[in-house]
Amino acid sequence: MLDKIKGGLVVSCQALEHEPLHSSFIMSKMALAAKEGGAAGIRANSKADIIAIKQEVELPVIGIVKRDYEDSDVFITATRKEIDELLESGCEMIAMDATLRKRPGSDTIAALVAYCRKKNPKVQLMADISTLEEAVAAEVLGFDCVSTTLHGYTPYTSHTKLYEQDFAFLKAVIEEIRVPVVAEGNVLTPEMYRRCLELGAASVVVGGAITRPKEITARFVKAGSSIHNGGSA
Repeated sequence: MLDKIKGGLVVSCQALEHEPLHSSFIMSKMALAAKEGGAAGIRANSKADIIAIKQEVELPVIGIVKRDYEDSDVFITATRKEIDELLESGCEMIAMDATLRKRPGSDTIAALVAYCRKKNPKVQLMADISTLEEAVAAEVLGFDCVSTTLHGYTPYTSHTKLYEQDFAFLKAVIEEIRVPVVAEGNVLTPEMYRRCLELGAASVVVGGAITRPKEITARFVKAGSSIHNGGSA
């Protein structure tokens, strides 16, 4: 899959149960719109959504399953159960939380990588990381690529965003490891997308800026609120 998305845009088509667009049918149409717009690949959540998307488009899919567990903060492809579901979905790549946080039960990220490789060695693996240390560890474990997905979303990185200081974190990861690095996380404009590619990202995943109309609408409303309240633009 990496060769198909290299230098291109991956659109994250996701809607959780509490969101207005939650529907495998809607996500499949979102993926179709992304394809027609020139996307090179799709990132999708859940076996049902991925199956629906693959019936609609021929683009390669990065699959995840988001599921909460009481004994862990890890929720992106956290256990073997999620890996089994993704292997059944037909996705070309599986992304999983590869942070150093405790996982549900007694499993480890190394054990999950080995489990997936044994069940289907053809499926590529993406490591969603939040720190440089986690990126290095993921490379050692044999992940096919590393994504900056969780930078800014773990307790120990919540003080920063991917785009800060001209994508300093992305630069550091690209310089440190040899496997392809995918940029993801708060890439909100075409200019930011272009900059990630200029810096050497193998590909860029964009979600909320394209596929979450509720959040997009809220940004516009917030931008205009000061004018209606007597302020200035």
